[in-house]
Amino acid sequence: MKTLFLTLRTFSATGGIEKVCRVLGKALYEESIQQDSIMLVCSMYDKQQDAFNNIYFPSENFRGYGINKLSFIREMVTSGFSFDRVILSHINLLPVGWMIKQLASKTKLILLAHGIEIWYPLSAQKRMMLKSCDNIIAVSNYTKQQVNKVHQFPLDKISVLNNPLDPFLPQPSAKTKDASLLQKYKISPGDAVLMSLTRLASRERYKGYDKVIEAIATLKDEYPIKYIVAGRYDNVEKNYIDDLLKKLRCEHCVIMPGFIPDEKLEDHFALSDAYIMPSRKEGFGIVFIEAMYYGLPVIAGNTDGSADALLGGQLGQLVDPFSVVEIRNAIINILQNKTSYMPDRELLIKNFNYDTYKQKLAEAL
Repeated sequence: MKTLFLTLRTFSATGGIEKVCRVLGKALYEESIQQDSIMLVCSMYDKQQDAFNNIYFPSENFRGYGINKLSFIREMVTSGFSFDRVILSHINLLPVGWMIKQLASKTKLILLAHGIEIWYPLSAQKRMMLKSCDNIIAVSNYTKQQVNKVHQFPLDKISVLNNPLDPFLPQPSAKTKDASLLQKYKISPGDAVLMSLTRLASRERYKGYDKVIEAIATLKDEYPIKYIVAGRYDNVEKNYIDDLLKKLRCEHCVIMPGFIPDEKLEDHFALSDAYIMPSRKEGFGIVFIEAMYYGLPVIAGNTDGSADALLGGQLGQLVDPFSVVEIRNAIINILQNKTSYMPDRELLIKNFNYDTYKQKLAEAL
């Protein structure tokens, strides 16, 4: 089974979809070794050198086109017919997959469906192209249902494959709260620390951090709370949050450190007492399972793919993301009895480890 895996980015960005692409590339490469077959990952935006010395698969199995879209499209279409299956990492690659399918009708076309990019109606042209897919692999049950409901794509052609923990994620250590970070963020030893990690963009205000801030405003006189809202932000969103903090008189409660590199994440998880992100439009939420992997109780929204990451509430608290009262109560639960809300590590690893992912991937393919 010769496999062509097309991505937008694989190594030159650190988002959730890029994490999925790296791990999926590793799994497909290992499958190709077992089958003595061919597997090639081609990225529209990565440069070739971005794959050098990566730990997921040999760079010889990678082609980076460095934002040269025309070369990428031309070469994928003219060579795609020689592969038995073509996997698209994102719906934005659907036109390329559709063109390959026109030239090679027997080539199996598979699309990965993550979240909001495919939850809503598409243009007439993309709807037509979507019908050329033989299968869709959705990252959560919610995304599967949305794809079926919105696009009438047959349920029996949609598989659910939850995102896994990265097999190269460092093992949890017995880290205590880093003194230098406590000093940097002006956090007192007795403060309860909540954390969210997300991109803060004015056009994507659905992660729920504003609702968390509203909940904290009702608790700040009873509990000493600090809330770390980590991730890149634009000026419009920063001003929105600053105005909200001023209005609620809790400027001293919220810390916005900006982007945190992967190698610093464990230190920030260790600094925190709980991870909270009551999102309304989460496709799955790899950060939830990463936070639980490092031992944090988790609070997430109950209206989207977050439910899959928390196994329907078995691993953490699911709340109405529109309800400040429910968010507040979930925070109080952890503040009053953190031990009772610690994630079941055995259950987490059983469901989201790399070997389980590989097995489910094989079934989906």
